[in-house]
Amino acid sequence: MIEKIVSSPASSWTSGDGPHHDIVISSRIRLARNLEKLPMPPFQNETGSHAVLERVKKAAESIELQGQDKLHFCRMDELPPLQKQILLEKHLISREHTENRPNKGLVISENEAVSIMINEEDHIRIQVILAGLQLEKAWEKADRIDDLLESRLEYAFDEERGYLTCCPTNVGTGLRASVMVHLPALTATRQAPRIFSALGQLGLVVRGLYGEGTEATGHIFQVSNQITLGQKETEIIQNLASVTRQIIEKEEETRRILLKETPLQVEDRVGRAYGILTNAATLSSQEALNLMSDIRLGVSLGLLKIGLGVRELNELMVSSQPGFLQSFAGKEMEAAERDAVRAKLFKEKLNGKRG
Repeated sequence: MIEKIVSSPASSWTSGDGPHHDIVISSRIRLARNLEKLPMPPFQNETGSHAVLERVKKAAESIELQGQDKLHFCRMDELPPLQKQILLEKHLISREHTENRPNKGLVISENEAVSIMINEEDHIRIQVILAGLQLEKAWEKADRIDDLLESRLEYAFDEERGYLTCCPTNVGTGLRASVMVHLPALTATRQAPRIFSALGQLGLVVRGLYGEGTEATGHIFQVSNQITLGQKETEIIQNLASVTRQIIEKEEETRRILLKETPLQVEDRVGRAYGILTNAATLSSQEALNLMSDIRLGVSLGLLKIGLGVRELNELMVSSQPGFLQSFAGKEMEAAERDAVRAKLFKEKLNGKRG
């Protein structure tokens, strides 16, 4: 199952068929849970982590889901580093879950919409990730799986505080809801910092492409809730969804203004990006993502007809990451060699497709 997942850049969130998919790349729900009467991961010994792994594995394997939602289990210590890197690049696991610690596990659905990390920062991290703005649907799926697990496991729960987690900021609902958004127009007009500052006052936080501690490469940002205590899950999700719709409106409005007031500059920016991506002999990961941002913008505005839609562009973004490049090449590569292979990839995918 894992071999199939790491061999393809396609995933549930790359499909590009969700609402507002030209701006909202994905919606994610993550639930943090711990088992009663067992030390949390930072305080575990190997015996304790093994007990958690076996209990959660047994519970997950007893859940009967249909079709593409069917769950499969694997041990993280049995995966090569390159496969872990690809799972991270596809946003199916966290960076922390790639670290070598005993008794880490992963339960994942066939369509990759659901992934459950075992012995990450908490005993259980349930994640659902879907394409476009689908926070409510992602929550429904995550909540159902959470209920099924909770019927088989005893969670650490306090009547006053809610679900108990390793990090105090997750105590309460244990819920992190987030959207991955592409905001080239707001970034270009320097409105993004002001908007992000205002989001902080609404209990939201903005991070980079791979979450906390990462940069917003390619004008792609992750917006998520900060508060998990004192609010219902539905309130957290509705708040984020409402704010996201306002961000979408502002980005769309700014795109229209740029196209109306500075059409040549926008067309030049898109054309230059296409020219570099189809002719460069070497491309770093950061440069490729930044240029891809302009390609996305050009396709969205109808300025660039290359026969590739949102799904293909999302998959190309994943394919251009270091882990995938090395997997396709069948060998480990230094950065310079990856940059050359990345440039070749874009040439093959984009050359001759401009209409």
